[in-house]
Amino acid sequence: MLLGIFISLFIFLWLIIKSFGGGLNLSSKIDEAKNPKRLFGISLSEYSATKYTVGKGEAFGSVLDDLGIPYRRVMRLLDISKGEFNPRMWRFGDRYWVFRKQDTSNVPDYFIYEATDTEYVIFHIQDSLYAKKVIRPTIISKRSVSGVIESSLYETLASQNVSPAIAVRLSEVYAWTIDFFRLQKGDRFEVIFEERYVDDTLFVGTGKILGARFIHFGKEFYSFYFEDKKSGIRDFYSESGEGLKRMFLKAPLEFARITSRYSKNRFHPVQKRWKAHLGTDYAAPRGTPILATASGTVISSTYNRSNGNYVKIRHNGTYTTQYLHMTRRAKGIRKGVYVEQGQVIGYVGSTGLATGPHVCYRFWKNGKQIDPLKEPLKRTEPLPKNLWKDFKVNMTPIKRKLDSLAQASSGI
Repeated sequence: MLLGIFISLFIFLWLIIKSFGGGLNLSSKIDEAKNPKRLFGISLSEYSATKYTVGKGEAFGSVLDDLGIPYRRVMRLLDISKGEFNPRMWRFGDRYWVFRKQDTSNVPDYFIYEATDTEYVIFHIQDSLYAKKVIRPTIISKRSVSGVIESSLYETLASQNVSPAIAVRLSEVYAWTIDFFRLQKGDRFEVIFEERYVDDTLFVGTGKILGARFIHFGKEFYSFYFEDKKSGIRDFYSESGEGLKRMFLKAPLEFARITSRYSKNRFHPVQKRWKAHLGTDYAAPRGTPILATASGTVISSTYNRSNGNYVKIRHNGTYTTQYLHMTRRAKGIRKGVYVEQGQVIGYVGSTGLATGPHVCYRFWKNGKQIDPLKEPLKRTEPLPKNLWKDFKVNMTPIKRKLDSLAQASSGI
């Protein structure tokens, strides 16, 4: 009986929504959070506002046609909105709003297209036609979180409702100092970063990481963002002003796992015999971008039976690196091209003698292959002494906050 009542109520509510929604995909009616009397600057005492979403296959013109807007007026709106609205960006699932006068609800006066959470285009579709793009002001707030690694950095941050972008940015900040493929249970971190909001409540993205502290294998790593407009410096430094960047990235992939290390004697999974493996294998999904670990000139970009698709880069008179088994090389990566550190040079695959998708990363020093994980690599230049005072002014309160977070989370 209860099930029957529930089904009857559901059908009744659905019919009501259907009758008010007409042929459009009705989503909801809402009030503006900050000022319930106005929405998109339009008075809700004069107009009723209805929110819709773009349906599959619905075009901008067809939606306006369903609203009773003549074809010539639609074309005129498209003409006057050039530079403000691109109908090609209109896509399934986007939000739009229709404003009708309270006394004549069947005649829409305004049409609002929400391109993003921070941007919308307002169309006046009666009498004097016009279109105007509006950028909503965003507010930047600081947020601080701490955590202990149980499985991964992503999951630890996600458990505190932190955007995955922060995990990526932390991996970029520490790309030269922490091996993120070797994070272990019990490693911990504290981080202070920016979040952007519209109307104080709507989250629209993360900003810069301002400071962080990471404990990895029992060793403490601080990082502080510093920017100086006169010198053009925008980078991360340790608490003593040392640059965090090194000549080489720790690995050629942002996230993966080491499946085979540099070894003088390893059983080859394809050739079924013991032989030297003078590289480090990083397994990752097919198509994962492979990054140049340092800037340099491509000296080989080709294919052979053993290595598959590969790229080899000479960085200077001392160091050379090679990246094997790519599914394909990135566009423009050919012999003689100069590449920057972190530039995508190819994509993970299993070409050549490979049993699964991975990149074999090889490293030469003075013409001899060595283990890159054991090679000490020089840091970039430290912060100039004339900027130390400004850096310390910015760094000190952030470090104090990070240390207090660490003490609070450890129960000290």
